[in-house]
Amino acid sequence: MAAQLARFTRFSSARFLSAFRPFGKFMTPFGSVVGNQVRHNSIEVQHKDNGIAELTMNHQPSNSWSLEFLEEFCVVLEDLEYDRDCRGLIITSGLPTVFSYGLDINEYYKANKERLRVFRRRYQEFWLRLYGSRLATIAAINGNSPGGGCLIALSCDYRIMAPGYKIGYNEVKGGLIAPSWFIDTMSSVVGQQIAERSVQVGLMFNSEDALRAGMVDQVVPLEEINAAAHEVMNFWLSVPDNVRAKAKTMMRRKNIEKLEMSREEDIRDFISRVQKDYTQEAIEKLLKKRKERGHDTPFIWGED
Repeated sequence: MAAQLARFTRFSSARFLSAFRPFGKFMTPFGSVVGNQVRHNSIEVQHKDNGIAELTMNHQPSNSWSLEFLEEFCVVLEDLEYDRDCRGLIITSGLPTVFSYGLDINEYYKANKERLRVFRRRYQEFWLRLYGSRLATIAAINGNSPGGGCLIALSCDYRIMAPGYKIGYNEVKGGLIAPSWFIDTMSSVVGQQIAERSVQVGLMFNSEDALRAGMVDQVVPLEEINAAAHEVMNFWLSVPDNVRAKAKTMMRRKNIEKLEMSREEDIRDFISRVQKDYTQEAIEKLLKKRKERGHDTPFIWGED
C-alpha cells in the first residue's frame, strides 16, 4: 500500500479519475484491495508475509498483450518495485493451458502511427521493468508460452515449467520478426546457437526440450508448480537483497543499456515494418485463421 500511495502522487488528475474502479472492499486508484490481494482488471497480486508476491495474469482468452494489458502490467511492476516489503515475484497464469501468448495481433492491424508508437513504448517499458527489476523473479509456466509469453519467462531469474506445453519465439511463422531485445534476452539464457535457431525458424520447445536447452530450469507436474516456485524463491531470498540485486544489475546492464540508447530508433523501425503491405497481409491472414477457429481462440502460429 505504501508503494501505491507514493505512486499516486505522481499521477495526473486525469489518470487519477479514470483509474478508479468499483471493485472490492477497499479502493485504490490502481485496483481493489481485499486482504493481501490487489485486483486489477486483468492481473491479481497476492502478497505473502515472507515478502513474496504472486502475480497472476487473467486476461482472457490468452493473456495476450493489448496496449491496455501492457499498461496495467507496467503499473503493477512499478508498484511492486517501490514496495520495500516485497522481495520476490512469482509470475503465473490463471487461465487453463495458457501462460501468455504475447502480442495481441489486433494491435498491429491497420493501426495508426501514434497508436503503434505508444504500444511499442509500453512494450519496451514492460521489458525494461521486468528484466531490470531489483526483485528476485520466477516464472511458473503453467501453459503454452509462445512469443511474448516466452519473453516474460526468459526475463525472469528462474523458470519452472509444467509438462505438456510449449515455449519459444515463433513470430517468423506469423510473418513478424522478434525485436532485437527479445533475441538478446534469449541469447543470454540459452546461448547464440539455440537462440538463432528459435528466432530464424520459429522453433517451439516442449518442456523437456526446453529443459535440455536451458530455457527452463525445472519441469514439475502442474499441481506442484506453485509449491516448487515458492521453494526456489526461498532459496533465492536467502541471499541479501542488495547483494543479489547488484549482481543481477551487473549481469543485465549491457542489454538494458542497449535498448535504452536506441528506443526511438527501435520504435521507428517497428512502425515502418508493421505498416508494410506484406506485414499487414500476413496479419490479416492470421486474424482470418483465428476467426475460422473461433473468435479469440488461442493458437500457436505455424501449428495447425
